[in-house]
Amino acid sequence: METQNWHNLTPEETLKELATSPAGLSEAEVEARLEKYGPNELQEKKGKSPLKMLWEQFTETMVLILLVAAIISGFLGKEVETIAILAIVVLFAVLGFVQEFRAEKAMAALKRMAVPTVRVRRENQVQDISATKLVPGDILLLETGNIVPADIRLLEAANLRLMEAALTGEAEAVEKSTEPLDKADLPIGDRVNMAYFGTNVTYGRGTGIVTGTGMNTELGKIATLLQEVKNLETPLQKRLDKLGEMLALLGVAAAALMLIIGVVLGEPLDEMFLTAVSLAVAVVPEGLPAVVTITLAIGSQRMLKRHALIRKLPAVETLGSVTVICSDKTGTLTENKMTAVVLQLAEQRIELREPDFSPSSDKYYKMALSIAATCNDATLQKQGDEYTALGDPTEGALVIAAAQAGLQNLEETFPRVDEYPFDSDRKRMTTVHRVQENAASPIPPSFSDTDFLAFTKGSVDGLLKICNQIRVQEETEPLTPEWLQRMQEANNLLAREGVRVLGLAYKMLPELPRNPEAELEQELTFVGMVGMIDPPRAAVKPAVAECREAGIRPVMITGDHPLTATAIAADLGFPDTGDALTGEMLLPLSDEELQEKVKHVSVFARVSPEDKLRIITALQNNGEIVSMTGDGVNDAPALKKANIGVAMGITGTDVAKEASDMVLLDDNFATIVASVEEGRVIYDNLVRFIRFSLGGNLGKVLVMLLAPFIGIHIALQPLQLLWLNLLTDGLMGLGLGVEPVEATTMQKPPRHPEQPILYGKDLTYVLWFGLLIGMISLGIGYLYFDPENHSDTTWQTMIFATIAFTQVGNAFGLRAEGYSSFSYKSNPLFIWLSLVTVGLQLLVIYLPVLRNIFGLTALSPQDLAIAFSMGIVTFLAARLEKWRRKKQLVKH
Repeated sequence: METQNWHNLTPEETLKELATSPAGLSEAEVEARLEKYGPNELQEKKGKSPLKMLWEQFTETMVLILLVAAIISGFLGKEVETIAILAIVVLFAVLGFVQEFRAEKAMAALKRMAVPTVRVRRENQVQDISATKLVPGDILLLETGNIVPADIRLLEAANLRLMEAALTGEAEAVEKSTEPLDKADLPIGDRVNMAYFGTNVTYGRGTGIVTGTGMNTELGKIATLLQEVKNLETPLQKRLDKLGEMLALLGVAAAALMLIIGVVLGEPLDEMFLTAVSLAVAVVPEGLPAVVTITLAIGSQRMLKRHALIRKLPAVETLGSVTVICSDKTGTLTENKMTAVVLQLAEQRIELREPDFSPSSDKYYKMALSIAATCNDATLQKQGDEYTALGDPTEGALVIAAAQAGLQNLEETFPRVDEYPFDSDRKRMTTVHRVQENAASPIPPSFSDTDFLAFTKGSVDGLLKICNQIRVQEETEPLTPEWLQRMQEANNLLAREGVRVLGLAYKMLPELPRNPEAELEQELTFVGMVGMIDPPRAAVKPAVAECREAGIRPVMITGDHPLTATAIAADLGFPDTGDALTGEMLLPLSDEELQEKVKHVSVFARVSPEDKLRIITALQNNGEIVSMTGDGVNDAPALKKANIGVAMGITGTDVAKEASDMVLLDDNFATIVASVEEGRVIYDNLVRFIRFSLGGNLGKVLVMLLAPFIGIHIALQPLQLLWLNLLTDGLMGLGLGVEPVEATTMQKPPRHPEQPILYGKDLTYVLWFGLLIGMISLGIGYLYFDPENHSDTTWQTMIFATIAFTQVGNAFGLRAEGYSSFSYKSNPLFIWLSLVTVGLQLLVIYLPVLRNIFGLTALSPQDLAIAFSMGIVTFLAARLEKWRRKKQLVKH
């Protein structure tokens, strides 16, 4: 079925276009169409096979380097080195595979939204059938509580209202009609004569003709978008890949240089080849993949305590690089709960949520709230001190507002005896009530002089046309042109504030009307209007302010009305909240024009899932690292496309959660800010580890490269190098990976997306400390080396011990600012791992079995003290460097 603008056609034209009738299709025609269009279910494209996922883990740059090192070690008969390196490779690959395998579940969640049975009319007989058997042209019957099982063009709509938040993001039910609409490119939320797959019927009943099934529905379009969106590499993955490529080149270059130097100096070729391999091993920080994975895992555990569940480990670090947070409005920035916030009476505006609003005072606003809550079909419930309501969200907001003002049990005071139901033509409803004198709730004085009352609520403009009086304090006055203008201006002002407005009026009746339609809705007394909104969450405003201070731009992307969206955004402190850009405005824009627009626009309203994808893509093309938050099915493709997708844990659909990288367990926007802080801490710690690791590795390379010039052929054996890389770098690096947050973490701008993992001051640090560690260790080796005594390996053990202790000293010097370098409380894991590292280092040197495996010599206490004192030298050098930088920062 080709996509058409079904909302532009009349019911008759739709029936003709789909070759059907109100009586429904014949069974033979159903079978033919089922054959043509397929079952009414979402089709899942064949995803990546588990075998391919596993294979891709072994093609990462860092892993390939390790594999080459393992193969060469194997050829050289170094079984221990080979096994150790392969163990790291397997661990890294398994962890990566598990993460990716768990991420491919979004389509399964989308398919679970299918409805098991539906009611259709076929051959003029009503039948209950499986939703999968629906075909275009079927006549579908809807009633309150149904989930719409396909896209349909409505033929009948009796007070029909649908909750479409899953597709549009709107918090209130949408009133449906059957009249054709003029505009072709209307957003889904404005197509009031359509009902879409996956939405809910909250009120009334209806009949419609199926226009699209399966992948040809709006939900099917989302499923297609979801499957077409490719997972992006995180900034960390990109930076680590670049670092891996750089290290691979350096390793090969250093190994080749080592080989050439040795041969030129007349050393045996086979011996120098072994030295070159050792050097290549020394360049690669074998502990990096493990430390990165473990650091991210520990970070995700810390974030879980802050109510953020990480589904994909790299997302932890990505949060720290975010430059733009795109957020859905409903349920994310707001409470997803319609709330009465303002009463506009003739001469008074009352803010119902202000602290000075006193529900105990007997002001005449109680008259307005009595009308709002009595001309109403919602049911009030009380749970503890909190009021809730069953029914339409708008009507529920009114009964709750009345209850909070002390107006409960109004049905006893004003029992309903008749009603003139709401319809889309009049845009209002009227109920007739008997005035019960001995009721539990007091009767407003003005209502005690009559036996019956008619209460009306609805569109303000329509209501003013049938009123001839207005309530002013305790009196009624004629509704003069002046009063009419004042009320219309008040209505327009509330609309510009993004508030949904309903007018309230009443009429005294001496007896029950014989003809309600003719007698009720004329010569009414206008009381005022009540404004409702889905209010912002209390914690969001300070969170938005903190985002902006951290250099992160918040952007709202919603399917809601532009006036409502801009009002909420302005209230929360979003930047540039002038005019919202709507989906209709986005349509004619080219990708280049949109890229320019997204640099300045902070509110996008009435947008479709395709629009959200375009906005996210435009931001990413501008070089932004984008986080997208949302809860509905309509958010899923954008959540998957964003650098980090954040789903709501409480109100979020399964589809949104499965497409996301992170789930907010408390649905609180403020938790995102806490997560950003955690992400920045993790990134800072990873950079801290890389500075530490590469500085040490450069020191080892210099020792290996320069040793031949002082008569030492191979300064350290491959197994000794691997031990230093895995133990000293790995354990101490892991300790550095969980350092606490610094005071200035959220006062810095986000790191530039294209910025390498090491640059400027970080690179200088690596070069300086690599040189320092290399020269100290080489100097110690030179002092202890005896070319005449080949059996004594004390010199090699001293180099081995000195490199280890200088690395430990360097790690203590690199700890987070604002804490003592030896603080236990700030990071107990670091202290424990430091003790374990030193202990294991001593064990290798002094335990005979290990000492023999590693080819070392037991050091005397004096020699050990010399090696250990070199660690104190590097610690002092690191502290001096930190003090110098801090002084420079203060100066700037």
